[in-house]
Amino acid sequence: MVYALRLLGLHAMFRGSRIGSRETPSKQIPAVLGRVRAARRSACFRATASEETLMGTLRQTVETAVLDKFPFYDKSIEVTECNNPSLGDYQSNSAMQVFSVLKQTGQTELNSPRDVASEIVSSLSNKDIFESISVAGPGFINFRLSNDFICSQLGKEEANHGAGSGSLGHVLVDFSSPNIAKEMHVGHLRSTIIGDTLCNIFEYCGYTTSRVNHVGDWGTQFGMLIQFMADNKKSLRSSVTDLQSYYKEAKQRFDIDEEFAKKSKALVVKLQSYEPETLRMWEEICEASRIEFQTIYDRLNVRIDEKGESFYNDMIPDVLDELLSKALIVEDAGALCIFESPDSAPVICRKSDGGFNYASTDLAAIHYRTTTENADRIIYVTDQGQQNHFKAIFKTARAAGWGGQGVSFEHVGFGVVLGEDGKRLRTRSGETVKLKSLLDEAEERCLRFLQEKGSRLPPEELEDAARILGISSVKYADLHNNRLTNYTFSFDRMLDLKGNTAMYLQYSHARVATVLRKAAEQGLVIEKRTINISNASERMLALQLIKLNDALQVTVKDLTPSRLCEYLYALCTVFNNFYAESKVLGGENEASRIYLCKQTAHTMKLTFSLLGMEPINRL
Repeated sequence: MVYALRLLGLHAMFRGSRIGSRETPSKQIPAVLGRVRAARRSACFRATASEETLMGTLRQTVETAVLDKFPFYDKSIEVTECNNPSLGDYQSNSAMQVFSVLKQTGQTELNSPRDVASEIVSSLSNKDIFESISVAGPGFINFRLSNDFICSQLGKEEANHGAGSGSLGHVLVDFSSPNIAKEMHVGHLRSTIIGDTLCNIFEYCGYTTSRVNHVGDWGTQFGMLIQFMADNKKSLRSSVTDLQSYYKEAKQRFDIDEEFAKKSKALVVKLQSYEPETLRMWEEICEASRIEFQTIYDRLNVRIDEKGESFYNDMIPDVLDELLSKALIVEDAGALCIFESPDSAPVICRKSDGGFNYASTDLAAIHYRTTTENADRIIYVTDQGQQNHFKAIFKTARAAGWGGQGVSFEHVGFGVVLGEDGKRLRTRSGETVKLKSLLDEAEERCLRFLQEKGSRLPPEELEDAARILGISSVKYADLHNNRLTNYTFSFDRMLDLKGNTAMYLQYSHARVATVLRKAAEQGLVIEKRTINISNASERMLALQLIKLNDALQVTVKDLTPSRLCEYLYALCTVFNNFYAESKVLGGENEASRIYLCKQTAHTMKLTFSLLGMEPINRL
């Protein structure tokens, strides 16, 4: 925020102000402004560099002007991008909101929202950051930034972040969470890449993150699986594909063979009491699964640390006892339950036979994460169907006082992946699509695509490019959608060069990389910051470049990776327009245009990285 205040020359106004002072209205602005901002800021946010954005700077400018003229106004100030660029770059409708309050209080000195808008404009400070400020329609205030201001901000985006410092707080993200002895399938895709992307962005913005893989590695299913494998002399180091088929056979036998069921239940007791040999067999099965999970994570370039259900097992009794003592869970028909509301279905956290379940584990986990790991913000990335479950878990944790009021609990829900028939994506035989198979097909299709397009890359580079294109296409096809909605997965759409696809983004990056490579070959390396806007396409590109921090702030606030995807797609679009309209090498304003290309390449690479995608330099 200090950066924003200095930028606008407003810091002098804020010196010596006192909350509750009886000074004149204009001198009370800092106190009022401080209270307004404090009320708006989420408890999990700090006064951080993430607030030092272009949009934040403009909003602060308008806030100060509004409070200078109308100190009673305590509602939020709206500043948005103009839908019609011919009107300006940004727009505020706050004059209409202020006028509404004036009418309600009987203050009629001003006759219309346009009059209010004119008053606000007259009080704006340091107007030289704007090329023009105009009042339009019923009272919209339109702002067009000056070219000098836009140029001054280029290259400053990273300086406003605490990348890698971890000083802004501790964010714990629970994502992916496959089950041991089962293959990862397409249902794990969304949780894995949404969670990883959010962690990347938090880390870049200066937070410490814990990337937690809450794998399903505990429960009664392991008794029947181990017993079946022992009876049939199956290797404990079998592949996950084999383990999954063994489990299906074990379940069928468990349901019809009483003796097998009895032995399986006895093994569960041994496992829960940590009998050494049973524990060893369980650990080998888990390790075999981990190895295969890691191959998927490596392909997706996802970093994650396992802390599965078994980690919390010994904590559950004490956690449930604490909740019982605080009357936050109740006994119902022999089971311990959470009733989120009087008419809601109960969340069972201990079964009537005394057994624990995933709710038991989730309560123990959230207790550990607040009291031992000391996370400031705890995020669970699962399908939207688990929203009510986590709502009950969060409400119970909050009522128990775990973590205090400064800790934020959030469920990042998402919709399902559909096939082109509008139903859940499945194989032709009706089975769930394995994630490995999906990635394999994506890479194969991208290889054929490049070959059909006549790529001149050597064979090794061609295969690597196909791998990168395949993985990034799968990721972007998911991430660019609103996470709350279902989306239809289509390989044909994914490979569209003209749509909002990873293929279009990768070709855009390869284009700017080619320009810079040719510039270097000609000895045209721009070491110093050289920028001079000479036409509309240059201005649009420069303006888009300085909007990155706004996109990051919205993504961190709303936990929506699609907003960062929108930014990257817009950047690629305005760059391609610039490339078509402005000759870079050998044209006028050459040094400045090369510098714009350099900044574009840098910002593209950064955004690709945050989305977990690897950029390609040539295709």
